[in-house]
Amino acid sequence: MQRKIAVLGAGAIGSSIGADLTQGGYDVTIVDQWPAQVEALQNSGVRVQMTDREVHVPVRALHLCDLASANVEFDIVFLAVKSNDHRWLAEFIKPYLKSEGVLVATQNGMNDDSIASIVGRSRTVGCVLELSAEIFTPGLVKRNTTRTTTWFAVGELDGFYTPRVKEIESILSKVGRVEVTNNIYGAKWTKLIANTMTMGPFGLLGLGNRDAAALPGMFDMSVKLGKESLAVGAALGYRMEPIFGLRADEFAGSGEENLVTAMKTLLGHVSNGRTAPIHDHIKGRKSEMEFISGVVSRKGKELGIPTPHNDAVVEIDRQINTRVIEMDASNFELLKERVAPQ
Repeated sequence: MQRKIAVLGAGAIGSSIGADLTQGGYDVTIVDQWPAQVEALQNSGVRVQMTDREVHVPVRALHLCDLASANVEFDIVFLAVKSNDHRWLAEFIKPYLKSEGVLVATQNGMNDDSIASIVGRSRTVGCVLELSAEIFTPGLVKRNTTRTTTWFAVGELDGFYTPRVKEIESILSKVGRVEVTNNIYGAKWTKLIANTMTMGPFGLLGLGNRDAAALPGMFDMSVKLGKESLAVGAALGYRMEPIFGLRADEFAGSGEENLVTAMKTLLGHVSNGRTAPIHDHIKGRKSEMEFISGVVSRKGKELGIPTPHNDAVVEIDRQINTRVIEMDASNFELLKERVAPQ
């Protein structure tokens, strides 16, 4: 019997995953809280524009409130929402996840233990992803990474290779390249490091990735952010893992060299797309930076490791979220001022 799959979250990432899995022949239901998006999916399907192709496919979509009467349980749930929403949506989907089912969080951040505390560790599989996409019009996604440059790593939280992880690898191969890892925490922290180097500072500015990366002094700022994140991860016991499909030999060298390799690879794949916090700020929503740079900042304080650059990113992002300041390219000067020696 064919597996029943839910994609919980119909934003840019969830819609991209849902479209590819549906086109790949899987039994997929997309569930979301955005009424206009669900209605667009129900009426016209989802259209995903990539640089090398366009996908337009009818999909099954439900409002959150429709799930109670849908009489369905899922074998696999891909949780594709911002980290801000991971706990309440894990609680929401728990009654609809089969007892032997599995929840896979296709999102940034280190949320797997939090999710496992809700649905159970035996029903949680870790995932790291590189899939850049934007959505501002219901039913229409601009996907910045193609299927070739989209990448996932999946792994059991205990590091064992299992049939279900191999199955998830096969399913997600319809969306991009997929690897199975026995070091999912290390892979997720390595991606978090890359995000603190790019998403962190870029998300304050409103610029495309290529334009933000080209600003004088940005490279040095990114490296300093990454070194702080690396130090905190090492103190937490995380071992860096080759990500984005890099081979082990391409990821060889010092920690700082690996940071630069990961950052350059990420930027090479997503072209001049805008990073996720920018989308949130444009839409008037709170960004998820407290689950990215904020994790480094909080854990650094707990461990006694200084993280002034990540602290500054978190504070400026907080000011944008609370409308104290606007997202603007001039915030890079503010960032540099906050970390300048006194």
